[in-house]
Amino acid sequence: MPNEQEPERLQKLLSRLGVASRREAEQWIRAGRLSINGRAAALGDRVDAGDQLRLDGRLIRQTGPARELPVLLCHRSPGLPLLSTPANADSFASHLPRRTGPRFMSISPLPQVDGGLELLTADGALAVRLQRAVRAQPVVYSLRVRGELGAEQRAGVLGGQLDRGSTLRVIRIDAAGGSGSNQWYQIETIGASGNDLRQLLERQGVAVSRLMRVRLGSVQLERSMPRGRWRELLPAEIDSLLKPAAAAGSAADNPDSAR
Repeated sequence: MPNEQEPERLQKLLSRLGVASRREAEQWIRAGRLSINGRAAALGDRVDAGDQLRLDGRLIRQTGPARELPVLLCHRSPGLPLLSTPANADSFASHLPRRTGPRFMSISPLPQVDGGLELLTADGALAVRLQRAVRAQPVVYSLRVRGELGAEQRAGVLGGQLDRGSTLRVIRIDAAGGSGSNQWYQIETIGASGNDLRQLLERQGVAVSRLMRVRLGSVQLERSMPRGRWRELLPAEIDSLLKPAAAAGSAADNPDSAR
């Protein structure tokens, strides 16, 4: 078992502490914004608990092994940015309490124009693992379109053909109510973004007026959760999101098990 006190690569440490993603930390190092014990940090540097780290002269506190940071299930309104930017500080994340993390990373974020279920965490290493895991998991979207879809249009959606020549795996499309020209449908797919689904419907001559993600893997957006609210995922829910990736890894490590 590795020694918890052995030096750790700087980018990995900053990600684990929720200060920055590894890629962002590398950009900071190249820009000369990070220092270790008073000297400019370099790519490949390793640090331990006794080293003094600073970003733009401000001390970065190391607290030993990082405390467990939650994964948040959020109900984001369409049009509201998920994360803050220098140009727009107002975002969903800006309204979260500081105890949930110093800096958030999103897992499979939706386009800003869409809304519904979003996942956030300040645990950089866990965010990377979750991002890899959810790519292979079923996702359910609710879409509002103008008019009812005909049999040929539904068949086209199930075919999953996109403009770039790739094909989405669409599991089902079900009518979900509506009135007049506004009709709702639920589409379950694997690996599709909101932009993919809009394009898929547009290829069938259908305009999407609203799109919401309501399920990601085994995690569901509860009807009782209003927009702007959030809750922490339970450990069992996090494990269920990670299981497909773990199973795939085991099969890769042991090819005979898949026979």
